[in-house]
Order: sequence, then structure tokens, then C-alpha cells
Amino acid sequence: MAGTATGEGGMAQRTEDGRGRVLGGGVVMPLLGLGVWQAPAGRGTEQAVRWALEAGYRHVDTAQSYGNEESVGVALRTSGIPRDEIFVTTKFRPASRDPERAAEESLRRLGLERMDLYLVHWPQGGPTWMWPAMERVLERGLTRAIGVSNYSVTDLDAVVDAATHPPVVNQVQFSPFQHRRELLDACERHGIALEAYSPLTRGRDLDHPVIRDVAERHGRTAAQVLLRWCVQRDVVAIPKSTRQERIVENGQVFDFALTEQDVAALDGLDRTGGTGRALERPWW
Repeated sequence: MAGTATGEGGMAQRTEDGRGRVLGGGVVMPLLGLGVWQAPAGRGTEQAVRWALEAGYRHVDTAQSYGNEESVGVALRTSGIPRDEIFVTTKFRPASRDPERAAEESLRRLGLERMDLYLVHWPQGGPTWMWPAMERVLERGLTRAIGVSNYSVTDLDAVVDAATHPPVVNQVQFSPFQHRRELLDACERHGIALEAYSPLTRGRDLDHPVIRDVAERHGRTAAQVLLRWCVQRDVVAIPKSTRQERIVENGQVFDFALTEQDVAALDGLDRTGGTGRALERPWW
């Protein structure tokens, strides 16, 4: 991923076009991507990824536990887009116990020599036991960057303290309604990019009157407002959709800006109390 950084000191760095964030180590990560959680393996996932790439997306997020890495790989290979223009993330499933071997298997399924980002999907068994193997994946060149997902402030502090190569991303559920301020602050303090999954709240809050009011004033959709709220604060967002019209719509968030008043109104929708937790309860 090519890009020129902007920003100083501990502040997040963006590329000059405003569409990417520079991670630790200089890797450029697009601020908007396609998530394929719950997208069925086979034609459903392949078509969604193709539509996203045709619409200008250059970031695809999958995981070992999703069961659709092979389908993502097919779409990437048949897209006609050079590999170095697409940012590919997959995630280690902790129950499999061996991040290094699992990375090799993911690359085989994806049909890639290297992924761009490899995440620990959740901190099962504690936040640090898998990190030495994650670092070996990085050192072997199997991935350009490593990070975590569903890590709380306490989890992040533990892995950063133990790491030779600290995580550069923490992917968590995040939106105006899940505005985990304490966790976002901890990520920025450690130089870690926060990445939002379910940034559209799985559709549950698209009719909220505050969202609708902001959307109407900008002539935009509710989904575009929620995504713009993320990328405007340098939070990477990976909305999931398998519908072409929604994928195209979700990609159109870089040609308008929310006002300070808009952002304040959206910030006020938080239901988490600004928590430092990544989840209200673990699922493992």
C-alpha cells in the first residue's frame, strides 16, 4: 500500500488523500474496508469482495473462524487489481493454539505469500500467551503487521508490556452507540489504531432520530454518517454487506465532513459509559 504520511508526534498519521492511516512500522491501512463476517463461503463472499474492489475499496477483512478465507482469495486473484494495492487482514483463532502454523494455513487458503495484517481474534486464555508466536509470524515476513481484536485496556497494557513488537491495531465493536472512549484513549496512548467492527450497529440504530437528522442535513444516508464519524476521527471502519448497492453506498464517505456540532451530537449517543472494556461479556 503506497501512501505519504501526515501528522506529528503521538497523533494518528493519515495519508495525504485522507483515506489511509499509517500504522507503527509505516504500513498504510485504508480507513475503510469490507468486512466479511457471516458472509457465506463461495459465491456470496466472492461477489461481495469483487463489488467492493470495483467500487474502490482496497481493504478486505476476514478471519479463520469465518470459514471464507478461500473465497476471499478467489475474489482477490480474479479482480485484476495488483496484490500490493489491496490490504488484506485475517485473524488467528486462539482455540487452534498455534498462531504460526495457523498463519501458514490462512495464507494457503487465501492464496497469498503474505498478509498485510494478522490479528489475535480474542484474548482466550489470556492476552499474552500467543504473542511470541505472533511476533515470529511478523519476523518471518508472513505478515506486514500484527495486532489484536476484542482487547480491553487491561489486555492492551499487558501485551504491550510483554511485546518486542507491540500490536499496531485493536479491532473492537465501535460506533457512536459503542463509543468506548477509555479504550480509544488507551489505543492512541500506545500508538495503536482502533478499528471498528459493526460500525453500522448491524442496522439496529439506522433510524435513530439524531442519526437521521445529521444525515438529512448533509443529504447522506444514516450508514454514511456512522461511517464518516469513524473515519473522521482516524478510526478504521469495516462495514459488512453482501448487497452491491450497500457496498457502493458505504464507500462514499470521503467527499463530505461532519461539523463539530454533528460529532458532538453523535458522541452523545454512547451507551457504554465510555468504557475501557472491549466486550460487555466474552463469548468464549
